[in-house]
Amino acid sequence: MSGAAQAAPLLARVVTYSVAIANNAGKIIRDIMKKGELGIIQKESARDLQTEADRAAQRSIITSLQKCFPKSIIIGEEGEDEVKDLSGQVFDPTTDTTVGEITCPSQYASIAEEELVIWVDPLDGTAEYTQGLLDHVTVLIGIASGGKAVGGVIHQPYYNYQNPGSELGRTIWGIVGGTVGGMPIVAPPAGKLIVTTTRSHSSSTVNDAINAVAPTEVLRVGGAGHKVMLLMEGRAHAYVFASPGCKKWDTCAPQAILEAAGGVLTDIQGAPIPYHATVPHRNSTGVLATAPGQDHQVFLAKIPQNVKDNLKA
Repeated sequence: MSGAAQAAPLLARVVTYSVAIANNAGKIIRDIMKKGELGIIQKESARDLQTEADRAAQRSIITSLQKCFPKSIIIGEEGEDEVKDLSGQVFDPTTDTTVGEITCPSQYASIAEEELVIWVDPLDGTAEYTQGLLDHVTVLIGIASGGKAVGGVIHQPYYNYQNPGSELGRTIWGIVGGTVGGMPIVAPPAGKLIVTTTRSHSSSTVNDAINAVAPTEVLRVGGAGHKVMLLMEGRAHAYVFASPGCKKWDTCAPQAILEAAGGVLTDIQGAPIPYHATVPHRNSTGVLATAPGQDHQVFLAKIPQNVKDNLKA
């Protein structure tokens, strides 16, 4: 580790190293897909799948983060069983020079390692990964302090996969109160109202919320990370998900990056999503996110009260 890296504020180092660790996880995911041995197992339901790519990527991400930041709490989607064997799994993030030194806003300059909770989704959009919808797939590393999402990394291992000859993969990062790196932020089109929502967890409550917003177009896609990316790419105005279907590791990184870009992410009732280490993992009161430049309160006011009442903590 260089002297400059050691001198950087902790949160800046965590985000910088997480970019490198996520890039490496993307390579793991692509290599497993190439081999064609996905090792699919069913978790809670037929729509809730896990593959060898989920497992291998999580082993690498968590063991690498633990090596660098042993005092922080790290929570991964695939549970603790996947990270018991550390041998051969640790990736040295100082070998990846994708990003230079990331600037840390002054309000986070004195955060201590033991204050951080890092939420990891090694492969967001697993069902889509198995179905070949590779643009839906992301690797998510979210950093929380004081129960709030403060930093995040989204890696898209298959970005550009539909453009033969282009380099695969893209990584976006951000710190709340700072800037977003890895992509330009694009405003969604005026004169339209495009909403993105779940592809696989639809219900009458989800549809009631979407209909109340009265969109001109609905994008039903997989992965919370992918949906938030649509907001920052200018392809959607809002992400409306009136369901308890996603977890803290799905939203922590996207929320931090979206808020760094000037957007907003709350639950469907407008309340903050807490990211303390001891909170239930499920986001039982849904998700409402709006693109930079959109009025979050306007969307919130359109969600019917019966929808909000159906989603209780």
